Amino acid sequence: MKSGEHGQPTSAVELTNVSQHGLWLLVDEREHFLSFDAFPWFRDATIAQLAEIERPGPDHLRWPALDVDLSIDSIEHPEHYPLVSGVGAEVRESPDEGRTTD
Repeated sequence: MKSGEHGQPTSAVELTNVSQHGLWLLVDEREHFLSFDAFPWFRDATIAQLAEIERPGPDHLRWPALDVDLSIDSIEHPEHYPLVSGVGAEVRESPDEGRTTD
């Protein structure tokens, strides 16, 4: 007897809302808010890019069109992940950089 092919995982993730402040995701019947201040990679994305979410593992979310991967734990407990994105940050030259003294 041959087994049937595996179906789609039942534990899906869904984009439920987007505002000027951030986006909401429904994951395992829990809603999560991702502010654009904390997650700037999503700020200029289209709705189609935001809605294309993969879940490769129980704690792993991926937006392939944006090349963004996040753990659910980092969304629920951002204080455990102190690194901040440099997206949108300008590289500024120091006023004294490049000067020579005589």
